[in-house]
Amino acid sequence: MKIAIVGAGKLGLKVTEALLGGDHSVTILDQDEDVLQKLSSHLDVMTVNANAKETKILKNLGIATYDYLIAVTESDETNIVIASFAKKLGCSKVIARVRDPEHMDQLGFIKETMGIDSIVNPDLAITVEIYKYLVEKYTLSNGIFSSGKVALLEFSAKKFSALIGRSMHDVGAVLENMLIVALSRNGKVIIPHGDTVIQPEDGLYVIGERIPIMELNAQVHEKGKYTDLQKVMIVGGGKTGYYLAKKLSEFGIAVKIIEIDKNRCHYLSTHLEDVMILHGDATDLDLLEEENLDEMDAFVTATGYDEENLLLALMAKRHKIEDVIAKVSRESYSELIESMGIDMALNPIDITASTILRFVQGSKRVVSSVLIQGQAEIMEIIASHHMKLIDRPLSELEIPDGVIVAAIHRGLNVIIPNGDTIIQEGDRVIFFSLLTELPELEKMLRDNEKLPFFKRKRQR
Repeated sequence: MKIAIVGAGKLGLKVTEALLGGDHSVTILDQDEDVLQKLSSHLDVMTVNANAKETKILKNLGIATYDYLIAVTESDETNIVIASFAKKLGCSKVIARVRDPEHMDQLGFIKETMGIDSIVNPDLAITVEIYKYLVEKYTLSNGIFSSGKVALLEFSAKKFSALIGRSMHDVGAVLENMLIVALSRNGKVIIPHGDTVIQPEDGLYVIGERIPIMELNAQVHEKGKYTDLQKVMIVGGGKTGYYLAKKLSEFGIAVKIIEIDKNRCHYLSTHLEDVMILHGDATDLDLLEEENLDEMDAFVTATGYDEENLLLALMAKRHKIEDVIAKVSRESYSELIESMGIDMALNPIDITASTILRFVQGSKRVVSSVLIQGQAEIMEIIASHHMKLIDRPLSELEIPDGVIVAAIHRGLNVIIPNGDTIIQEGDRVIFFSLLTELPELEKMLRDNEKLPFFKRKRQR
């Protein structure tokens, strides 16, 4: 497919890398020539140094021949205008990133009036994942993901003590015809390997046939465990803090926001009901203790600085707050996060890129997908004869460390795969993948038939 991406920031780059993995033809438009030069030096893309709000630029690009335009600049209004112009000029589908709360109550009107097919909001997306973790705890009592005869179950290793201390090699003796596809450990979702040993504090994600999984669920599910969340403190009153406070407050939870910017505090106080807004520096421990930090059920750090979010999350964890969540945008901090022991770290770029990719792929290849703790994705695809992954044993495929083939639907049968399993054309294959591995997963799913290669640079 031909895809135009307007905005060469973190999100634009993440989506570009994933799409190139799937062998799409990608064009990036941005007004920063230096950024484009850096991109063109290590990515096989066409770059256009221009203002995409000018219709002549879109026309000269031949936007009517494109399958998708994705507008992800820093400005909501710019994204809406560019996506609308591209749609009017004949682009098949358009996507716009829109973040401001003022737009959220009228998204339907914006989409219909401006002709936009999909709107993505990183701050709202991360809010949904935090809310699901705090309020619903990702309890899979009814299966967070199920397809046909396959179901996925999440539970604490403590609820099935026979698994503690066992490596993945030995799990089959306890969970017959099931597969542990992921562990949640110290705030991070990881894909286990043969020598990975289950620890008491691990959360386990197990996949298998629906009936045995539901029988296992009856043994490990705790009824009514997650109904006692009452007090939440949020550090950072930006868009994520705003959305999360609003959603938690509407659920009936007492919420405090600590924000250092006085003007932002005024905005929050006039736009949020039943939420306490505190003007102050959250790195001041005296302030946090005065506001009864130790009495909080959950602590969420959502400032614009990853380092501050991690530092405050570590501090809160040392105060023995049960649920501590940090918003972290840099993938380079992943190992640090795992060693800190915080409960959950979310990357809004990864979550939004996943949403965009699933929209672009559509129903032609991806049957369904569900995010897991905002860090991983479980996805069902239909294997076509063009894909590189068919007709070869899984052990011979170059499967990334952060991706696992979880189950296969073949006709009426369910296959829990091993290294000797061979994917066949028409199989419905369920993958479990870390969001950081989306570009590599796209490479696995790409067609064997190559698109024409080209690389050139245009300037206006």
